[in-house]
Parts: sequence; structure tokens; C-alpha cells
Amino acid sequence: MIFNGFRWARPIAMIAALAVVSSCGLPQVGPNKRQIYNGSVQQEGDAFIVSVNDRVTRATAITPALGFSTAFKNAGTLGSDTIRPGDVLGLTVWENVDDGLLSDTGTSATILEEVQVDGAGFIFVPYAGRIRAAGNTPDAIRRIITTKLADQTPDPQVQVRRVAGDGSTVSLVGSIGGQGVFAIERPTRTLSTMLARAGGITIQPEIAQVTVIRGKERGKIWFQDLYDHPELDIALRAGDRILVEEDTRAFTALGATGGQARVPFESQNLSALEAIAQVGGLSAASADPTGIFVFRNEPAEVANIVMGRDDLQGAQRLVYVLDLTQPNGMFMARDFVIRDSDTLYVTEAPFTQWNKAISALTGSASSVNALSSLAGN
Repeated sequence: MIFNGFRWARPIAMIAALAVVSSCGLPQVGPNKRQIYNGSVQQEGDAFIVSVNDRVTRATAITPALGFSTAFKNAGTLGSDTIRPGDVLGLTVWENVDDGLLSDTGTSATILEEVQVDGAGFIFVPYAGRIRAAGNTPDAIRRIITTKLADQTPDPQVQVRRVAGDGSTVSLVGSIGGQGVFAIERPTRTLSTMLARAGGITIQPEIAQVTVIRGKERGKIWFQDLYDHPELDIALRAGDRILVEEDTRAFTALGATGGQARVPFESQNLSALEAIAQVGGLSAASADPTGIFVFRNEPAEVANIVMGRDDLQGAQRLVYVLDLTQPNGMFMARDFVIRDSDTLYVTEAPFTQWNKAISALTGSASSVNALSSLAGN
């Protein structure tokens, strides 16, 4: 009886292992294709399952709309010689006498290194009085001072030069070579030249964005567009704030891919094929190339076009399906645009689950054999 009991121990253990595998299920990286399709509105869920084709790629090819307003682009370049409140002037006055009004004995020139234009636009020059500087050029200010001093000293010669002050300045912060406050001068009157003055950007040009804040208005462009489209190289204005920052868009990669993570964009436009490559491609050991899914919340206007409807309201859950084994599957993946916050999910191939089942059973059988051997001993 004891011998017969051990005779049936192995089959009974195998049956028990089958029962465990069937009841508990097998480990998997996520839902399989059947489970995802069960989440469609036609079955148990609330998502629209859409196979990607040329019409879908055109309807969903939305990229961030960056650019400057007409007001930004139409602003004329500041005259480099026009004086404004806050500017600093340097004055030199030569007098044609040994003992002049402003000069010391034995010298003929008087230098006033820094004369700041006040908030009302005026400067004060000894013996010439209060002079309107804002709105005038250095040459116009020179003539005014010369005229006022001529009544008190013979044939005065006046030189007026503009020194960088805080009247016409912009601030630059972010991913640039040198953050700080810079004066708008002749070489730095446009956005590109001011960025160069600050040492250029310190991040990859493909993902760099430049924001200009002017009062209550702001505009943002891609750094590369600044050089591809000359009209975006706008003229600067006093008080402009310039921010250079890295693109913050990202997608999430899950499933049978080379890596599972939240992945930042590496270019302005990112296709599904590039996104797969960016995470190391499909897993050669487990990926199903017929089951590549992109999960996304689509705005109603896009969802209606994709679904060929006009009654959808509010954001809709859409699941886009890519099949790389189709004749044009690679082209569809190349043309389908990944957007911010998308989830890219690759299912496991059916044989992977089969291998897991076999491994589970053979592993269980090995355990039973070991127990039987121990019992026999």
C-alpha cells in the first residue's frame, strides 16, 4: 500500500501544479491584447480602440504651437543712440581758457564719468543746469550743453557718450552661459545677439525653448527656429525678461521594450518609431510587434475627426494600435506623432506566456520529483 501511494504521488503533484497555474494566472508585464480590447467601448470599458492608418496619422499630427505674436515681430529695432530714463552718460568738456568753469587749474578738460538720466528723463550738468536727455541722441545733448555753456565760457567743446546703464536692459536666466542683466546696445539689440552676448545656450539646441516676457505678454519659440526663421529674431525692449529652458514634454514606455521609464523628448517632433528606438527598441525575447499601443486622452475636436463623429464632448480615451508586421506598419509607426504624456505600451508575444506556463509546470514537476526522492529516501 505504501508503494502504491508513492506510485501515484507524481501524477497527483502534476495535477496540483496545473490547478495552481490555472487558478492563479501567470506573471506578465501588463495586459495582453485581449485584455486591452476588452476595455473598448464596444465591450466592457470606455476607451476607443483605433487602428492607425494614414487618416489617423494626419488627424493626430499635432505639435506644440510656439511662436511670437504680431506685436513682438513688428516691434522696430531700438535706435542705439536714443537716450532713455535710467541710461548713464559720460561727458567730457574742454574749455578754451586756463581757469575754466569746470576744469581745474592747468587742465583744459573736465570728465564727468557717470551721469545717470533720472526717471523724468533729465540730467544735471554744472553751469548748464537741468537738461532734457531722454528722447534725444548723444549728439543732440552735446549741442544743448554747448549752447548753455557758451554764454559762460568761450568756445566750449563737449563730448557726450552713452554708457550702459539700467535704462535699456534685459534680464536673461535659465540654461545659458551667463545669467544676468545686460544693456541693449548697438551689437545686442535683437534676441539672437543678446543670447550670444550672454554666452549662448548650455542645453541641446533641439530641445531648447526661448521665452520672452514683455509686460503682461509673453511668447515662446524653439531655439532652432530663431535661426531658421529670421522674422523670429525680434527686437528687444527695455525690461524684457528672457528665459531659456529645456523642453519638459515626456512619454511613458511600458511593456516588452528595451527599457521602461518616463522618457523625455529628444526632438521637437517624435514619432512612434523614434520613441520605440529611444527606449532601446522592442524586446527580442518577448515583444509582440502586432501589439504596440499608444494610450492618450484626446481633446474632443481631435477625437471626433479620428472617430468620424461629431457628438463627442470633452476629452476622450483613445488607444491607438500599431502593427509593425503589416506591409506599411513601419511607415505608420514612422508617421504617427507621439505627444506629451502619451503611454507607449508593447504587449508580450503569445509564445512568451506559453513558455511561462511550461516553465511553471516543469518547475513544479521538478519540485515534486525532489519531494518524491526525499520521501523515497
